[in-house]
Amino acid sequence: MSSAYEVCTSQHGSELSVELLQCVSDAAENGRNDISSGLNSFFLIYAGALVFFMQVGFAMLCAGSIREKNVKNVLLWNLLDSAGGAFGFWSVGYAFAYGGQDASKGKTFIGNSDFFLTGDTDLEFWFFQYAFACALSSIVAGTIAERTKMMAYLCYSIFLCGFVYPVCAHAFWSSNGFLSAFAAEPLWGAGVIDFAGSGPVHMCGGVAALVMAIILGPRRGRFYDDDGVELDEPKAMGPHSVTLQYTGTFALWFGWYGFNPGSSIYISTAAYGDVSSLAAVNTTLGSAAGALSGMFTSTIVDERKTGVYTWDTTAAMNGCLTGLVAITAGCATVEPWAAFVIGILAGWIYLAASSLMLRLKIDDAVDAIPVHMFGGAWGVIATGLFTSPGRLEKAYNTTEWGRGSGNFTLLGCQLVSVLFVLGWSACIFGPFCMLLKTLNWLRIDPLEEEVGMDISRHKGPAYESEGSAKADAVAALSASRHDLLNISNSLSGRQGKSSKNELAQKEEHADDSVKAGSVNAA
Repeated sequence: MSSAYEVCTSQHGSELSVELLQCVSDAAENGRNDISSGLNSFFLIYAGALVFFMQVGFAMLCAGSIREKNVKNVLLWNLLDSAGGAFGFWSVGYAFAYGGQDASKGKTFIGNSDFFLTGDTDLEFWFFQYAFACALSSIVAGTIAERTKMMAYLCYSIFLCGFVYPVCAHAFWSSNGFLSAFAAEPLWGAGVIDFAGSGPVHMCGGVAALVMAIILGPRRGRFYDDDGVELDEPKAMGPHSVTLQYTGTFALWFGWYGFNPGSSIYISTAAYGDVSSLAAVNTTLGSAAGALSGMFTSTIVDERKTGVYTWDTTAAMNGCLTGLVAITAGCATVEPWAAFVIGILAGWIYLAASSLMLRLKIDDAVDAIPVHMFGGAWGVIATGLFTSPGRLEKAYNTTEWGRGSGNFTLLGCQLVSVLFVLGWSACIFGPFCMLLKTLNWLRIDPLEEEVGMDISRHKGPAYESEGSAKADAVAALSASRHDLLNISNSLSGRQGKSSKNELAQKEEHADDSVKAGSVNAA
């Protein structure tokens, strides 16, 4: 390959001239631009890989937080997050979020081009955003674990990644989004500041989890006995492995260093490097403060109740995760001291929200609603309270909040965005879940729930150990399925011309057998 000087001298001669100098200068500039472009692409792919690694964290955290009879089921779910989410985001999700964005076109509700990546798309940006979409889908998985059909999970995973999340992402981050700070005319002259997704990712997923948990209902025996009588205290159901829980927590924390610093998108200049560095530092401080706040506050509360000091591993773990969620929005626009304060308050918010879920009898198997919905809402609001004018100018190239007017414009924008995410996610996901329920695609059979999804639907338990499922419950499930198989065979054979009344009677008898088996197993 010829050097830039050789190419230029071949065109303009070796004599020193303005044309020769201009040619060499242009060649050098093009070379620097190529290096910058390649560096930015590698940075985004690397950051996206870290975000995708969070799927390992979600899988381990969910598996450890539930009972061992459903471990294979929830692990498969987390794999399908990536598979179903890839289809949904590739086919329509990315197009709805960023397709056809052009600031000169004004504000739009949803993107309208680049379906199936048919347009001129930045592939590294698509990959980074795909990892975000998968993370959102996994938030719901833990909440509804141990009682949801596989069909429902596949449907909602594609729906979330293909439609619900992209609309939120478009509103917050597209140059045509009505909340976006990148729009030509941002909301109230400021727009919403959410650097990495406390609102469009975490709160959106948390609201979806809340809606689905309410429609789905709690696990059997969680708040009521088999006769429907309310229990004095909610029955504990897991975790079966604190080791898996903490492995998942550390994996998520590690992946968050791609989630937040990677949201600068570029890294090729000193200014971008400063923004990413601040995001990494604030991510660390927010998570650390959340863990300390959650654990020590829980210890103090327990000591006041019982007189004994205990150290709650769940409070520390979920306090850490809530701190991570909360600092995500303002990680590049708040000072480090503010990140620590945000994390402290996040730990308290988690404890209060977790207690509220129990009082309302909303069954969240992994406490994803307190962590992501409440933590995400706090993160968006906290960004409006603590954003530094200097940090905002570096990250967003705007001084709207730095004029010293004190008019709370940014805080107002942040509150509007919280209401938007809450309203959009609940109003669109609620009817979707009701449709699944109407089609009988939502909740598993009570007997299958008693036995566990691993044995009933995944060909055996995750662990070969005694006590993974009750023997009488397994026997009842096998008997009921045998009866149903005999009915199916008889209807397809000699008695294929049975009347509709006879068919209805036999199916009713089979249903009674399943219900009787469920009661005996309990």
